[in-house]
Amino acid sequence: MQLEKLPGSTLLKPVFYPSVIVIAVMVLSAVIAPKESAAFFGYIKNGITEGFGWFYMLAVAVFLVFAFLLASSRMGRFKLGPDHSNPDYTYASWFAMLFSAGMGIGLMFFSVAEPVMHYVSPPTGSGETIESARAAMRLTFFHWGLHAWAIYAVVGLVLAYFSFRHGLPLSIRSALYPLIGDRIYGVIGHVVDIFAVLGTVFGVATSLGFGVTQINAGLNYLFDIPVSVTVQIILITVVTGMATVSVALGLDGGIKRVSQFNLLLALLLLIFVFIAGPTLFVLQTFVQNAGAYLTNVVSMTFNLYAYDPSPWIGQWTLFYWGWWIAWAPFVGMFIARISRGRTIREFILGVLLVPVGFTFIWLTVFGDTALHMILEQGVSEIANAVAADASVALFVFLEQLPLASITSFIAVLLVVTFFVTSSDSGSLVVDTLASGGSDRNPVWQRIFWSVLEGVVAAALLIAGGLGALQAASIASALPFTVIMLLSCWGLYQALKIELVRHESLQHHMNAGRHGKGVGFWQTRLRRMVRFPKESEVKTFIAESVMEAMNDVKDELESHGWNITLTFDESNSRARLDVEHSGKMDFVYEVRPRGYAIPAFAFPEIETVDRPERKYARAEVFLREGGKAYDIYGYEKELIISDIVDQFEKHRHFLHVSSGLAPAMPVD
Repeated sequence: MQLEKLPGSTLLKPVFYPSVIVIAVMVLSAVIAPKESAAFFGYIKNGITEGFGWFYMLAVAVFLVFAFLLASSRMGRFKLGPDHSNPDYTYASWFAMLFSAGMGIGLMFFSVAEPVMHYVSPPTGSGETIESARAAMRLTFFHWGLHAWAIYAVVGLVLAYFSFRHGLPLSIRSALYPLIGDRIYGVIGHVVDIFAVLGTVFGVATSLGFGVTQINAGLNYLFDIPVSVTVQIILITVVTGMATVSVALGLDGGIKRVSQFNLLLALLLLIFVFIAGPTLFVLQTFVQNAGAYLTNVVSMTFNLYAYDPSPWIGQWTLFYWGWWIAWAPFVGMFIARISRGRTIREFILGVLLVPVGFTFIWLTVFGDTALHMILEQGVSEIANAVAADASVALFVFLEQLPLASITSFIAVLLVVTFFVTSSDSGSLVVDTLASGGSDRNPVWQRIFWSVLEGVVAAALLIAGGLGALQAASIASALPFTVIMLLSCWGLYQALKIELVRHESLQHHMNAGRHGKGVGFWQTRLRRMVRFPKESEVKTFIAESVMEAMNDVKDELESHGWNITLTFDESNSRARLDVEHSGKMDFVYEVRPRGYAIPAFAFPEIETVDRPERKYARAEVFLREGGKAYDIYGYEKELIISDIVDQFEKHRHFLHVSSGLAPAMPVD
């Protein structure tokens, strides 16, 4: 479906104009009346956390359980893309981009500050005790653990599945397709995408604004550069400039490289602190922290301190849940974008376990080393620094270790590069959202969003309105939580149909086993051990396959069916489409696919007279992707038999899935 776009761009008018207008209005209100704006949005945020805290806690628990159930079920086998698709990125690149976009900058800010804060002021009991130290790490793990990444995983999974497997736009609106069908292209879809654009721009802008305070603190420690709004505006300009260059280079040219550099720097700093600090204590506490987290994760998930009311729950846990949900459109869209070709099980386990594992290691190394300094060495400066200004906590902490100047410089550099990846990946996501899911957009659009984020952050930093915008972003998480829950239900419905489809269309016996006649088995055996050239396979598809498809087309048309038969000469692909009037159409396609001759080809490999030692197969592709079986050498009747077999299974699928949900489109 075509949507109205701005001339000379891919931006959708119904999304772009309202988004820019709302951004301008909110920024102007925060600039003109920062105190009033902060009070207004703070009031809304507090009202939501107090009145709907139970809903946040329950919803986040649902997301985590839903993700693990999908990963462990038969639905986890399906790919985020056609069955024949392969991942676009290696595991190393994938994990680096996951970590950098999702959690990197927050860990730099809170890895020392949060454990110390909980140690000094726990939700219950006395502070500055051994028990409060244990609780501090358990709570920090809880806030940065599986629940946060489950939120990202759910949004990313929904987007990747509907976009890469069913050809819907890579946009938040697509998550609602199983529930409202083509109405996602109307007002409802526009509103959902506008909401996602606002959340992403405001989230990145507020993080950029608050984050430069930590960079400024580090530069003050290293070079005595004064802590001031002027310096912070300059820093925003520099970071925005770097992010603009990165986003202009694109996902592979810029963002991936910066993410890999981030991960390398982070590992170097982590290893240094681990070795220079109380190594044995860190190893012991990591095991104990992990055990305490796993032992108490269920009770913490549902603990609202209802019997012992405390403002702590709203200031910490509910704040975090709201913040992660507010960031979910951004991070979820980004991890969907980089996860095409992975299975649902691989996606969920990768997104949940790998970043969380690294996060727990990071928190233990930095957090427990800081607690050890306070408990065993009496270094009260860290607790005092956290109480005075959390942004300097990391640098005061590093000051207690050897080579403080070098490690502080690395920390500043790491904070900067984490901000660059957050800003550039955020700009990429906003551009995709504002373009209706298009990922082939002009470079100027990505630059526009990157610059806008920097301008918003700078304007609010000058006016002192960042707190108001942060409160507004967190308050906006409530309606998006409802959207996420509906998306989970829609995804489940779609996967239930997919499972029925998979089982009804499973190719358990190809047409080659149905042949009869004298010499058939010899012909079949010769076909199995041959390794034909690509030119032979292309000729077979152009002649034998097209002839068989044409016979099927003629027969179905004689019964009143609408049939489309096409041959792509440039790629030598033959395709038969059978229209099903509002239901999922039947597609049977045959493509040539080249392979290197395998080692198991001996002794027939000795007869191959081609130095390149390659061969081709005529593989069948259905709507869900390649079926990985070869029909090269089939006689016309056998090709027809295979087409009819698959058509019969498709009709059976339509029968058993009738009434489950609207038919999903497939690209």
